Amino acid sequence: MPDTSTAPKNRTVHWLLLLLALLLATPARALDLTDDRGVRITLDAPPQRIVSLLPSLTETVCHLGQCHRLVGVDRYSNWPEAVHRLPQVGGGLDPSIEAIVALRPDLVLAGTSMRAIARLEALGVKVVALEPRTHADVRRVLGKVGVLLGVDDAQRVWREIDAGVSAAAQSLPAQVQGTRVYFEVNRGPYGAGEASFIGETLARLGVRNILPATLGPFPKLNPEFVVRANPDLIMVGARDGAELHNRPGWGAIRALREQRVCSFAPAEAEVLVRPGPRMAEAARLMARCLADKAPRGAQRAAP
Repeated sequence: MPDTSTAPKNRTVHWLLLLLALLLATPARALDLTDDRGVRITLDAPPQRIVSLLPSLTETVCHLGQCHRLVGVDRYSNWPEAVHRLPQVGGGLDPSIEAIVALRPDLVLAGTSMRAIARLEALGVKVVALEPRTHADVRRVLGKVGVLLGVDDAQRVWREIDAGVSAAAQSLPAQVQGTRVYFEVNRGPYGAGEASFIGETLARLGVRNILPATLGPFPKLNPEFVVRANPDLIMVGARDGAELHNRPGWGAIRALREQRVCSFAPAEAEVLVRPGPRMAEAARLMARCLADKAPRGAQRAAP
């Protein structure tokens, strides 16, 4: 006489196996995303072989725990340590198309200004172009990269940045509030205006930027503009800080006369100018500079 007591269990196992087979047979979820060019990109599955051509995007991918998906980076991507072993494919403005294609990426992450996007797309390479210039942009880009990588709650990175910037602001003495600052991005000279992510961090630290938002995020300046603005303090990379005194008229700027210049080492300067997960560290560097160099209250010159 057959044992009927095991029949229901066998049927359950049968249906579970069938369900598992159906799940395994279901194709990976397609991704649909609009990048910062306004171009809609569709991917059949989350990318597993990514080339990043912008250091801040490289850092974002790795900070989200997905460094292992990178197969190549631009020559300026140097953080974290894990990216040092990856092939370099040129710069964001002069990438090697051949080197990128040889890596067989299923996605290239790039800035919107990269000239090679059209050539890559013509060769069938998917490109997502993103341009973080403000705090809101950084938060938005984190969300988009999180969606691309299938990472839940990528916004936790922004919350960490936000909390870090607030803590840096709270660490400063009230007397440095209102210090008039010039932040030089490079010797063009290009400066970081109020509308940039650097300018927004400076504003949260309670200081005043001599470059108004009307000039744009990173304007190229007439050096005379900085002389006339006469900032209390200058933040600059060490490579450019050493020659500020040699610029015509700059010796009269109060920040230079009173040696209120923060010259950041190359590794620190990279942290400061990259709109990515290390922005809280950037705020701490700025706060340290202000605590050490900013004039206190009555010492400050009238604008």
